Amino acid sequence: MTIRYKRPDIKNALSIIEASKREMNFTLSSIKVSEESGTTIIRNVYESFRMLGDALLTAKGISAIDHVEQIKELLKLNVRTNRPIQLIDNLRQLRHNLNYYGYRPSLIEVEDVISLAKNCFNALYLETNKIVNGLG
Repeated sequence: MTIRYKRPDIKNALSIIEASKREMNFTLSSIKVSEESGTTIIRNVYESFRMLGDALLTAKGISAIDHVEQIKELLKLNVRTNRPIQLIDNLRQLRHNLNYYGYRPSLIEVEDVISLAKNCFNALYLETNKIVNGLG
């Protein structure tokens, strides 16, 4: 775990939050679900969640080198969702396997990740936005 402290940047954090929302909206509405698109969908969904965690850290003036800290920050949020947000850490591990071991996800795994996104992202997005705006 490598953390570097810097000046809090609310404007950048808000920009990251909005980029995350755009990426998630594009992924869920524009990419047709198939085994061929599965890797891209999982990567994009994961990246959208990771960006929310990064925005929280950026707003606090913390620069994390790895994704673990960004995901941990996101998992600290107290939000109500239809699925446990702890599953995002499983998503991080799945994305790692896709990127570094050439794992190909099944259609069931892709649909599960989409379900996680649909059931958790908006609540996390709203809470992240609220927290960052409160810090500004």
